[in-house]
Parts: sequence; C-alpha cells; structure tokens
Amino acid sequence: MSALNTILFYFFSALAVASALAMITRRNVAHAAIFLVTTLLATGGIFLLLRAEFIFALQALLNAGGAVILFVFVIALAGPQATARLAPPSGRAQFVGAALALVVAGQILFAIVVGRGSLRLPAMATEIAPQNTEAIATALLHQFIVPFEIASLLLLVSMIGAVVLARRRV
Repeated sequence: MSALNTILFYFFSALAVASALAMITRRNVAHAAIFLVTTLLATGGIFLLLRAEFIFALQALLNAGGAVILFVFVIALAGPQATARLAPPSGRAQFVGAALALVVAGQILFAIVVGRGSLRLPAMATEIAPQNTEAIATALLHQFIVPFEIASLLLLVSMIGAVVLARRRV
C-alpha cells in the first residue's frame, strides 16, 4: 500500500466519520440529508481505493442519490412542520443517553484490550484482478438477468406509486 493510498484512506475515513457525526447532530432534516450524502460518498471513496469500482458506482448512484431523493420526497410530502426544531432532551433522556454511551465505550475499550494481540489480518493482495466490474456485469446480464429485470420493474412500480401518492396529497 503506497503512502498516497494510506493518506487517502485516512482522509475518506475521517470524512465519513465526521459527516456521520454531523448528520446525527443536525436538527434540520435538509442539512442531515447533505451530511448523509457526504458520508455515503466518502464510503464510496474507500471502495474506490480498494479497486472495487462497481461497488463505488453503486454506493454513489444508488445509495447517495437514492437517499437524497428519499429525503426530498419526505420533506416535500410532510411539509415544513416536519423539519421544525425539536425540543431539547429532558434530564432523564440525557442521563440515559450518557449511560448508554459509557456502556458502548466500555465495550469498545474491552474489545480493544482483549483482542489486541489476537487480530492477525493477512496482508492485502498486491494485485487485484482488474476485471471485477466486467465479471459482475457478465453475471448480472447473463446468469441473473431475470432477477435483475424483476428488481428493475419493482423499482419502477414503486417510483410510479410514489408519484401517484404525492399527486393525490397535493
């Protein structure tokens, strides 16, 4: 693994974690949607570093694009009152949240201490077959053509249903 790959990995990882934290702390749904897209694209960048171009394309187009469209539909259908500011959490909710955070942090610390020496991962392969996207396309369009087409028809029907439901409410 070259130094540039290492730097890019840490960049995409930090970007994904920071935008995920920003996403869950936003009270505005539109801002949270933008941070969700940033998180998904940073995860896609990690896939691209691993030479999984097809998974990167799926992550970028389906997950990031689909999530944004879903959020836009929710905001449009629910109206502006859905994005109103929430009341601050009560003292009991803050206590429960802090207790759960301490439990999770303790579990993570325990897993790190106990498993420090036992996790021996093999070295990453230096050469990955460059035809991984071609192999997936061949499998999808030859061996799995019927399930692929059924999935596309289901997506089309659900999209038409969403438009019909949206027009009925307006």
